[in-house]
Amino acid sequence: MYRGGPGMLAWALHRITGVAILLFLLIHIIETMMIGFGPDAYNRAIAIYKQPWFKPFEFLLAAAVLYHAGNGILVMIVDFLPEASRVYRKLFWAGALVYTVLIIPIAYLMLRPFFTAYF
Repeated sequence: MYRGGPGMLAWALHRITGVAILLFLLIHIIETMMIGFGPDAYNRAIAIYKQPWFKPFEFLLAAAVLYHAGNGILVMIVDFLPEASRVYRKLFWAGALVYTVLIIPIAYLMLRPFFTAYF
């Protein structure tokens, strides 16, 4: 019986972030199409992005893109260098460390306006 592990976690997160990014792109396309209904309709559509409560969603999108890209690079390394599969767990945890080091300053920069607006 398969018990999961870093590979399964990476696979699941890669799929989840991929779907989340796809949904954002679909919403973004619809929002951009609003220009066809006039400048007022477009301005109302993009006004959502300027609201302070939307900042956490922007951060989640950035976090999803960063994870998806990083895991995609890891998948390419394992695909092109089959011997890397022997050290996959180490590569996974090294990637997790790099992700954590990158996401902390990104979170600070992106969420600072959210906390100053509400707290």
